[in-house]
Amino acid sequence: MIGNSKLIGTSVLTALAASICCITPVLAVLSGTTGIASTFSWMEPFRPYLIGFTILVLAFAWHQKLKLKTKAEIDCECEDEKPKFINSKVFLFLITLFAGVMLVFPYYSHIFYSNPDTNKEVVFVEQSNVKEIRVTIEGMTCTGCEAHIESEVNKLDGILNVNADYEAANTIVKYDGTKVDLQKIETAILSTGYKIVK
Repeated sequence: MIGNSKLIGTSVLTALAASICCITPVLAVLSGTTGIASTFSWMEPFRPYLIGFTILVLAFAWHQKLKLKTKAEIDCECEDEKPKFINSKVFLFLITLFAGVMLVFPYYSHIFYSNPDTNKEVVFVEQSNVKEIRVTIEGMTCTGCEAHIESEVNKLDGILNVNADYEAANTIVKYDGTKVDLQKIETAILSTGYKIVK
């Protein structure tokens, strides 16, 4: 019989593994080491399997916790001994809640990135100075990746609009050519840890 603590540990690890490709960029931004952001992007294809495994492990743990006890199991339990917190339904509920939060992390990870767009001054740019580029980027796997790139590029002076799209694997940047150039934009993208495909 698999122990409750092993089931809980397995479910936490698989939930973290399922979202590690989106957790890493946020941790990288928070720690100031944005270059490691795309380190775990190779795990994205395994995400559905890890999610499924997490759900199966948690379902089995809840089945073990809620199943009816046999007479022998009831007779064996000591009345004086209080069960440990790690073996309680409350702890299993907290682990299930944590796993759920980790599994849906890619869908809300963008909130951890600052949006410099809201702090930018409105400036008028001569239409002849407005340039637009489309950069193909490798390694984006979720909306958190998009927000990471948009946040870094928006820090540059002269950026008018940035739209990263992980599904299309590209970023479209509209900028003032008199204030910023392609090289600075590419450097900002590369600083996030994602690769530019030429």
